[in-house]
Amino acid sequence: MSLRLAAGAAMGVAIVAVTMIVVDAPAATAAQRAPVWLSEIFDHITEFGKSVWFLVPIALALAAIALLASPALPRMSQRVLAAVAVRLGFLFLAIGLPGLVFTVGKRLIGRARPFVEGSANPLIYRPLGWSVEYASLPSGHAVDAFAAAMAIGVLWPRMRPLMWTYAVVIAVSRVVLTAHFPSDVMVGAVVGVVGALLVRDWYAARGLAFVVAADGTVRPMPGPSLTRIKRVARALIAP
Repeated sequence: MSLRLAAGAAMGVAIVAVTMIVVDAPAATAAQRAPVWLSEIFDHITEFGKSVWFLVPIALALAAIALLASPALPRMSQRVLAAVAVRLGFLFLAIGLPGLVFTVGKRLIGRARPFVEGSANPLIYRPLGWSVEYASLPSGHAVDAFAAAMAIGVLWPRMRPLMWTYAVVIAVSRVVLTAHFPSDVMVGAVVGVVGALLVRDWYAARGLAFVVAADGTVRPMPGPSLTRIKRVARALIAP
């Protein structure tokens, strides 16, 4: 297994390296020449790639559960609230942690964004610069979007097509707006996916929200239905 992982990692590094050398500069130059209307569309779309669109509602929901939970509640209501809280906690960590780690990491790597120094040179680095202009690798929006897509997808598999479409569109928007090179969003996608999976595996190892099957695959545990969640919510807020 470790050999396969090492081979996969080596292949990934090779693909990113080739993309940096062959694809990045032409793609950035083409994006700079994109029609204004296209850039304006993606300028609106890219805003939805920020993790706050997920983290703030999740945090508010967790706070509400903490305020409403009580030992006096019926046992079924307590179980429903606990199950929802565990899943929301997973989503918060799986989406938030990868972005948090690489918000720091990208500034230490110091890769220049396209045209920061007047050209589309993808090989300009200023390590340890701690500057937004030199924080191109990886794309934070791509990290957040792909972490969200993976986290939501592993909990609710039916959401995968929608979430993967969302993540890809966000990644494309970063290139069209010349905020990142293609290799930046590729690395961001990998970071987001791997980060979310690591959090999932941590939860699964503790029997929280996920279960490890006999064949080693990790699957989501059945959770409370939306109908039951609504019923408990109505009971909690009823006068």
